[in-house]
Amino acid sequence: MTDIIIYHNPECGTSRNTLALIRNAGIEPHVIEYLKTPPSRALLEQLIDRAGITPRELLREKATPYAELGLGDEGLSDSALIDAMMEHPVLINRPLVVSPLGVKLCRPSEAVLDILPSRQLGAFAKEEGEQVVDAAGNRAQA
Repeated sequence: MTDIIIYHNPECGTSRNTLALIRNAGIEPHVIEYLKTPPSRALLEQLIDRAGITPRELLREKATPYAELGLGDEGLSDSALIDAMMEHPVLINRPLVVSPLGVKLCRPSEAVLDILPSRQLGAFAKEEGEQVVDAAGNRAQA
């Protein structure tokens, strides 16, 4: 049994596609709806570190209080950005996926293929119709 965690927002198409790709590999992940159950500060800091990204790279701008909070200010510290994400979890970009092969912000959704320990079991197309995996379970060529 492979242990995969997805920090998921069911309202987000990228997050839904990522979850579907995990399931297309025959894996049923632990799904954490992070808007309902946000990670602790320590866990969020660990996820950022393990993903090899900065807090700014995890920060979501679209449909969030990003502008109102002045988060575009490049002078803000990592700690201040994490404070904002803790107060407003919608600022945490998604989906974040944790697997035995690493942690990744899966934007675009097919980025999850890089950290899945199992092959895709068959063809997969995103909700909008873009073919991501062919019938043989291989990543489709762009």
